[in-house]
Amino acid sequence: MLKKIYLFATSKSKYAINVKSLDVRYLKPDIDFSKYDYLIVTSKQTVKSLEQYKREDFIDIPALCVSPKTADTYSEFGGKVLTIGDGYGDNLVKNIKEFSKDTKWLYLRAEVIASDFVQKCNDEGYNIEEKIIYVSECSKEILDVRVEDDSTLIFTSPSSIECFLKNNSINPKANVIVIGKTTAKFLPEGVKYILSEHTSIESCIESALNI
Repeated sequence: MLKKIYLFATSKSKYAINVKSLDVRYLKPDIDFSKYDYLIVTSKQTVKSLEQYKREDFIDIPALCVSPKTADTYSEFGGKVLTIGDGYGDNLVKNIKEFSKDTKWLYLRAEVIASDFVQKCNDEGYNIEEKIIYVSECSKEILDVRVEDDSTLIFTSPSSIECFLKNNSINPKANVIVIGKTTAKFLPEGVKYILSEHTSIESCIESALNI
């Protein structure tokens, strides 16, 4: 009998029981986009939040996107992609260092983030400003969910783990798959896991189906 696959994410897959991990509340701080050379975009929620602003104010400003998936989302939105990271926020430092320290960046971000790449870059003299444009909160779905002990659990962000663990624990019989190394750091000590080959939900699902 096939084990149940639970996907804790803000996206869905037909191969899993989909549990929305977060509810997103969008903010609209005042932003003078003309001050910046480039944007930093690390999630589809960032792209969604940009819908609140006049397109002509920002659409021609190229964006550093954290992953190919995020770049696709931003490109489909009509934005220009400057360059693409490898899926890890911490590694965006490498991308940013390819540009002059005089470059003015705007990082459009969530209230709570897992990476400190901005601090690292600014400490070295780079110029990155931040604007919080959305807040993520644990969804009722993930707080109420109960899973079978021997299920396959897919976690797609640090917050998906934190929200799941508020009312659940990870059974030793469970197969745990995480989307990336940053997410893996938030697992309880001693939990064994599989790291997906790529930082995408599709890659996580592929890993789950191959167990």
